[in-house]
Amino acid sequence: MADSSVTTEKLLLVEYERLKDEQKTRIGFRDNLIYATLGSMAGVVGATLTPKGNLGLLLLLPPVCLVLGWTYLVNDEKVSAIGRYLRLTVAPRLSELAGATGDEAAAVFGWEVAHRSDSDRLIRKYSQLAIDLGTFCVPALTALVIYWVAGPHRVDLMTVSVMETLAIAALAVQMIRYADLARER
Repeated sequence: MADSSVTTEKLLLVEYERLKDEQKTRIGFRDNLIYATLGSMAGVVGATLTPKGNLGLLLLLPPVCLVLGWTYLVNDEKVSAIGRYLRLTVAPRLSELAGATGDEAAAVFGWEVAHRSDSDRLIRKYSQLAIDLGTFCVPALTALVIYWVAGPHRVDLMTVSVMETLAIAALAVQMIRYADLARER
């Protein structure tokens, strides 16, 4: 039986290492999406402001923000899901196999819990939510408002702008929903 628990322990440690590698990769990719979004916004705004540009080009900004924002959100959720799985599944199984109890059991992958337990976590999570909405949703909605106020009011483009508004609103709802604002989990 001891060989079986040692093998299971080794498999769990390998799983932990692989998941931490995936988490690290996803964090890097997710964070680079912010730069891609800012660069894309600059391109759309720059094209709009050229002497031959037109305000209808602003309708390109919401799809850019939507695609990059959704990709950001999915990666961010997977980063959180990996952490949750390590805290709630892998760590307890390793503790059990090691025969750890009480504080010893809590010490398995302690960082996975500790960094979520400080008194400033909630402030950081609300701040991050504001930054995420400000990066992916506010610029898209701003572009839409500018288009509605000053742009060419063609029926087809107005229809597109309404659909884009609904899509950006859906993205904002999902960002709020997945913000992980609970104190601990």
